[in-house]
Amino acid sequence: MQAHLITGNIFSLLASVCTAMGVVKKSKTDFMYWQVGNTVFAMLTNLALFSFTGITTNAVSLVRNVLAYKNKLSVAGTVVIVAVSVALGLTFNNRGIIGLLPVFSSAAYTACVYLTKNEQQLRYALIVDLSLWSAYYLYIQGYPSVVTYTVLNVWTTINIYKNRK
Repeated sequence: MQAHLITGNIFSLLASVCTAMGVVKKSKTDFMYWQVGNTVFAMLTNLALFSFTGITTNAVSLVRNVLAYKNKLSVAGTVVIVAVSVALGLTFNNRGIIGLLPVFSSAAYTACVYLTKNEQQLRYALIVDLSLWSAYYLYIQGYPSVVTYTVLNVWTTINIYKNRK
């Protein structure tokens, strides 16, 4: 196995652990704290696996997650983050049609992070986000993320069901 693939999958595993930790948190702040870690390791995953769309999308997502964690994400900030994410994602897309998945996922999830105020709604957005990223990671061979995100989608769906009001 090539060194970049092993390295990418180690970072993919670390990103997955952060996502898993966030999913079980009760508050949006705690959830976003772990999302910050996820995006840092996801950027490193994409760097190791030569996915420029993933690097740029996660870099912009890191800014979003830090702002959301600090409760500083405004309407203007959300619009700018979505615009920058789409522009950079399209500019640096080196994966063709499949490279659009992280761009769409990041833009939609950014809007949801701003618009939603409770963890239950954020879980719905997370399912869509993880599904799109799973397909992308399968394509770029980030296998720990594929497995973890699939398990997390099941887990999140169960939590949605258990926590419905």
